Amino acid sequence: MGEMASVFAGNAGLLVLVVLLLGLLVGSFLNVVIHRLPKMMELGWQQECDAYLGREPTAPPRYNLLVPASHCPVCRQEVRPWQNIPLLSYALLRGRCHACSTPISLRYPAVELLTGGLFALLAWHYGWSVQLPAYLALTAVLVALTFIDADTQLLPDSLTLPLLWAGLLFNLLTGTVALSDAVLGAMAGYLSLWLVYWLFKLATGKEGMGYGDFKLLAAFGAWLGWSMLPLIILLSSLVGAVVGIVLILLARMGRGQALPFGPYLAAAGWIALLWGQDIVSWYLSAYAH
Repeated sequence: MGEMASVFAGNAGLLVLVVLLLGLLVGSFLNVVIHRLPKMMELGWQQECDAYLGREPTAPPRYNLLVPASHCPVCRQEVRPWQNIPLLSYALLRGRCHACSTPISLRYPAVELLTGGLFALLAWHYGWSVQLPAYLALTAVLVALTFIDADTQLLPDSLTLPLLWAGLLFNLLTGTVALSDAVLGAMAGYLSLWLVYWLFKLATGKEGMGYGDFKLLAAFGAWLGWSMLPLIILLSSLVGAVVGIVLILLARMGRGQALPFGPYLAAAGWIALLWGQDIVSWYLSAYAH
């Protein structure tokens, strides 16, 4: 382990390459999480409804992140190992199922490439450090949450709550952020959006966001501390507003249509993770005289 640390510590390029390849593999698994986790939640809700209504529960097929094996949704042909190599398999198959030629969504290589790229940026920024593996795990969860929320407008508790506790544990063990700042960050992150939610609901009678957004911002507070929360809220609001306006102009979204906020929170939090202190320092030096 010590020899590996010395190799990576002295060769940043090698570390970035290894972490990039790791990110591609993790991205392949995240495609499974993004697709299956919402379906697993639906099955769980159905079982809860059956129990509440006193109905005989129908035994669902075994369905989780590992079972059944990955397969084509049209012809049901199981995906073989050589057809599941990140990026390469998609290129070799020319974006189509090997058995029935059904087009494979471009999202699959996009998620792999995005995860690999984000992992590589983290490796370049932090190098071989105690923060790197923790921030890689944080990034993987953020990628999954981003695409799940974009698809379903859900931010699963099974991802957001462990992320929150992991942030507190990380700072307890490493001291990267003072534990008091992390605890205050988790509290302030949740309560700030909770307050916005209720003010908006009292003013309009509508729900402006979901509770998952509160928990995600609380998780960022736990990881980065309370001082990063204003920047995250500002960045996410700006990006969300710009994207919403663009979609309206492109006639892909109506003016009253709900827009998931989780992806913008995730993007803003990740930016704050890498460059938050630099952005705050730049702002203070430029405007706070």
